[in-house]
Amino acid sequence: MIKEVLADGKKRMEGALTALENDFAKLRTGRAATSLVDSIPVDYYGTPTPINQVASVSIPDSRTIAIQPWDKGAFSLIEKALLQSDLGLNPVNDGKLLRINIPPLTEDRRKELVKIAKKYTEESKIALRNVRRDLNDSMKKLEKDKDISEDEQRKAQEDVQKMTDDYVKKCDAACVDKEKEILEI
Repeated sequence: MIKEVLADGKKRMEGALTALENDFAKLRTGRAATSLVDSIPVDYYGTPTPINQVASVSIPDSRTIAIQPWDKGAFSLIEKALLQSDLGLNPVNDGKLLRINIPPLTEDRRKELVKIAKKYTEESKIALRNVRRDLNDSMKKLEKDKDISEDEQRKAQEDVQKMTDDYVKKCDAACVDKEKEILEI
């Protein structure tokens, strides 16, 4: 029973780390990345559809994102969605392709992005602590129901704490990496 609870906790903590990495992928750095625009919703025939499902997204060089819609009618819809996104990107429409030039970040914007990255990291740590609390509650319930002994419960709580500490370190390491990437000129 303890192994099942720990396995579930590990899966949930892995999910929190994956969510953090997804949030980081959407943060704009000085380089072009398809993940910046992939999930921006386009109102395609009345349905919010991610850009990567209505067009090819590519990176011709380190400062440019190229978007080639599969349907000619989607050009204006994609352009509108990009302009409405909070990324501050200005697409250039040449009739065949939408090009987005990624301008270099200002020092103030870099510092702002680092703060956002730290906020995402803190949210992930909160999620990890919530998982830890749930697992500890499950262990206490197992002990209360006499399914495990008090010693087993204490050992399991120590294992949960070690697992939580490991995932917190992984979150912090991911944040440090993202911070370096954002501050890199």
